[in-house]
Amino acid sequence: MAARTVIIDHGSGFLKAGTAGWNEPQMVFPNIVNYLPCRENPGPSYAQRRVSLGIDICHPDTFSYPIERGRVVNWDAVQYLWSFVLENHRREHEIPPVIITETPLREPADRKKMLEILFELLHVPSVLLADQVQMSLYASGLLTGVVVDSGYGLTRVQPFHQGRPLPYSGKTLEFAGQDLSAYLLKSLFKEDCDRRSVFQLETVAVTQMNKCYVPQNLGEALDFRESQQSGLNESNTYQLPDGSRVELTPMQQVAPEMFFSPQMFEQPGLSIPQAILESVESCEISLRPLLASHVMACGGNTLYPGFAKRLFRELMWDHFSSIRATVWAGSNRNFSVWLGASVVAHLSTYQSEWMSREEYGERMRV
Repeated sequence: MAARTVIIDHGSGFLKAGTAGWNEPQMVFPNIVNYLPCRENPGPSYAQRRVSLGIDICHPDTFSYPIERGRVVNWDAVQYLWSFVLENHRREHEIPPVIITETPLREPADRKKMLEILFELLHVPSVLLADQVQMSLYASGLLTGVVVDSGYGLTRVQPFHQGRPLPYSGKTLEFAGQDLSAYLLKSLFKEDCDRRSVFQLETVAVTQMNKCYVPQNLGEALDFRESQQSGLNESNTYQLPDGSRVELTPMQQVAPEMFFSPQMFEQPGLSIPQAILESVESCEISLRPLLASHVMACGGNTLYPGFAKRLFRELMWDHFSSIRATVWAGSNRNFSVWLGASVVAHLSTYQSEWMSREEYGERMRV
């Protein structure tokens, strides 16, 4: 069954899907759907509107995010996205078994709704619901350590020992990639910023990917950038999709500093290093050295140049001065959750965690 299992990792920013056993998901697309009213039968309900993936350039005000901050806000759209994935992985008339990753913020009603969609509407033969943070742990090949998973909607910190989460030690920070995008949107376009503008969203996305980095020392980085003459450094400039060029300010370039100094960006709560420290210190004293020596950086935000090095520096010198800290950062860490689920698909120890359609039917009859 593992060879044909389809894994769906549905995050706040992107949906990653593919067949277990591959080195990376075969499908990656934004967690965005758009709705257009049907001319024949216009109206607000899902059945009366045409739904499709992504943003319709002709109707940019019709898109929405089915999952926000790790919480499902539109189950109809989630069903559409999962149906799209399964149609692309169907073999002849056979629907494959499915592993769906779920957020630690899930409620019992969310799990019930997920199973209802998968079994009753999409007719999958069997399902395994897998915790996203735990899957990131398995992707690292370790069973003990601290997982730091920073994605589009949430940043989560969770210590594990022997593959199990340590109770009352996890931290969930509601600042992540979307907050960095919102900062750049306002900073680049000021009073003209429009989160429904495809042009502006594309500009922000490309700027983040190509121009932003985590400084090792914020003060020194700002002084260096400000000392450079305007227009002389190509790394400070960016060509907009319309061909015009803009020069980025030093603060725009070092915007991922937000994860280490959130108050500078008017973000409440802990920085990522502080969250790690508090999580580890909430665990048994005997486990703390082992946990601190296995900090696993996962999620798209950890891909910014300088992130892993800065995280190690702060943990080593500012937080765990008496403990040898180590940061593990794999090359495919933006796909850690999906890769961990791919590992689980082949583990015999997880066979009892699967639920078949027959078992689901029996539970519903009770």
